[in-house]
Amino acid sequence: MTRQTIRTVTAFAVFTALGSAALAAQSPAGPRRALRSSDIYALKNVGDPQLSPDGNWVAYTVTTADSATDKSDTDVWMSSWDGTQHLRLTSSPESESTPRFSPDGRYLAFVSGRQEGKGGQVWLLDRRGGEAQRLTMIKGGISDFAWSPDARRLVLVLDEETDSLARKDTAERKTPKPIVIDRYNFKRDIAGYLGSKRTHLALFDVAAKKLDTLTSERFDDDNPVWSPDGQRIAFTREQPAEPGKPSDSDVYVVEARRGAVPKALTDFDGPDGGRVSWSPDSRWVAFLRGDEPKLSAYNLNKLAVVPADGSAPARVVTATLDRPVSSLRFTADGRSVLATMSDDRAESLVRIRVADGSVERIVAGRRAVRGYSMLPTGRIAALVSTPDRAPEIHAVDAGNTLRVLSHHNDSLFAQLDLASVEDFTSRSGDGTEVHSLLYRPVHAAAGARAPLLLYIHGGPNGQDAYGFDFDRQFFAANGYAVLGVNYRGSSGRGAAYQRAIFADWGHHEVEDLLGATDAAIAAGIADPARLGIGGWSYGGILTDYTIATTPRFKAAVSGAGSALQLSMYGTDQYVTQYDLEIGVPWKAQDTWIKISYPFFHADRITTPTLFMGGQSDFNVPIIGGEQMYQALRTLGVETGLVIYPGQFHGITVPSYRKDRLERYLGWYDRFLRAPRSASAP
Repeated sequence: MTRQTIRTVTAFAVFTALGSAALAAQSPAGPRRALRSSDIYALKNVGDPQLSPDGNWVAYTVTTADSATDKSDTDVWMSSWDGTQHLRLTSSPESESTPRFSPDGRYLAFVSGRQEGKGGQVWLLDRRGGEAQRLTMIKGGISDFAWSPDARRLVLVLDEETDSLARKDTAERKTPKPIVIDRYNFKRDIAGYLGSKRTHLALFDVAAKKLDTLTSERFDDDNPVWSPDGQRIAFTREQPAEPGKPSDSDVYVVEARRGAVPKALTDFDGPDGGRVSWSPDSRWVAFLRGDEPKLSAYNLNKLAVVPADGSAPARVVTATLDRPVSSLRFTADGRSVLATMSDDRAESLVRIRVADGSVERIVAGRRAVRGYSMLPTGRIAALVSTPDRAPEIHAVDAGNTLRVLSHHNDSLFAQLDLASVEDFTSRSGDGTEVHSLLYRPVHAAAGARAPLLLYIHGGPNGQDAYGFDFDRQFFAANGYAVLGVNYRGSSGRGAAYQRAIFADWGHHEVEDLLGATDAAIAAGIADPARLGIGGWSYGGILTDYTIATTPRFKAAVSGAGSALQLSMYGTDQYVTQYDLEIGVPWKAQDTWIKISYPFFHADRITTPTLFMGGQSDFNVPIIGGEQMYQALRTLGVETGLVIYPGQFHGITVPSYRKDRLERYLGWYDRFLRAPRSASAP
């Protein structure tokens, strides 16, 4: 092996110090301390649990931030089902992801980009021991894969350029080739300009290392899943958007052989897909059905099933369930499907009966299930977080009780004095009931009013849930009461609540934010003279809307936001949403001006506002913050602009993440409280 080899432990033979560290963390650790911005380097992000076929192990990923390299690194770990053994399986300088056990239990495969310039490739770790071996070497790399039931083949998701000139020109060049665009929706955050790239499927013989094309390069094919009998593969196919026609995804099935012709199982005029699930007898496919195209920003995904032979139309199972579901898995008897469900701040694991759509909660309460893995035996491993604990791997035992298997953050949380997190209810001016999460300031004096921050979630189709939130805990650790408001447009409260802001941005959401603020003041929680507001993405957009509506907030931070919405047309990745929800600008000019009111009424803003964003953001381009910064500077309102070089919509460089938090806090401290001492966290 070369210096590029992924270094691993001898699988299933060597224990790490994690087990003893977890035990030590349970011992008294002295006085607890407040959360610091530098704790981003200590926090381990656990994800993607995968049960081994025998049920004795759970593989998963752990992502850490390294201050020395200023990078994040993801490695593959494994814990035994009884929770006594914890193994780190990879330790290369580059990331490894997507751990997947072979169905015969012999291998653990994962994706790594260790080979320079080759993209992600599949690597195999023999469970009997030894170093990981690279299995694939495919130009451009792969983005996903799945094992066949007999463990002899893989189905790969390839990302390839279809422009003929680009494909023929394989020589190394110092000058980048021109980007040839053939899509209507031609850019996407992180991916950048899409050019003529398409994703398609290929079969890979593990023993022979032979690659066979399975689906056409003319479409975007993704999320492949083998049928239990190994004869077919179900996948989602997306037709690229065209003017007047949004992108449309459907569920397809194809025989697992070269030259087979894919067959469409659905033809809904809207999104069908997600990662599908086969019934154990290979007769049915479960998938997610969204809403009609014009509601793309407010999708409430429903469970649907369709015969795998296409003999009948799909049936929506959860038509009467006014909550979104995701992450589908058929149970062994084929009568039910497991799913995660968003429900008023909770993220639960549920069992849905296929016959009538009835729902049984398996893992519920004030927690968030971020992922899970299930075996035909019914054994379940779940990734679970609570307001006071970052996600860790849990076993779901008899009686649906949870037992912690991984302990990557025990030592950190044993040190921390965290804010209490409470449910909070308010009424908006029009009588709408709004649900929030309230983070009490750490060590606040009883009965004392605190400076209040509205820290607004993005989306808008998301929710502040019962999971650990580093940012809000950080602000509470520094003396702020923090409200996470699930304003109209948020998920978890039903379709009507989500769709209430359709083509009417910055109206009902602002009413809900102000109603929650009034309630916090009336409850004696917030100091009305010290109110701050901020957020990222749609949270930044709502910050702009709110400060253009009222001068009552004394400090604001708008991250990755926009206000002159008209200027987003053609510069971000949402052109099809705009066409269907708002209308094209040359026909709906009045609507575009109405929803751009923060910019056109910037002269109403008196709140000192800091604008931030990523230089390479194609989701909400930095132009949105630049325009508002320029407007407030022109008007003489105190303002600032921070641009993170090379960053996309999500800030990923560890030092930038730390800097972003400190700039939020510094701006709020400057206008909402006395200067902090040098020793303050």
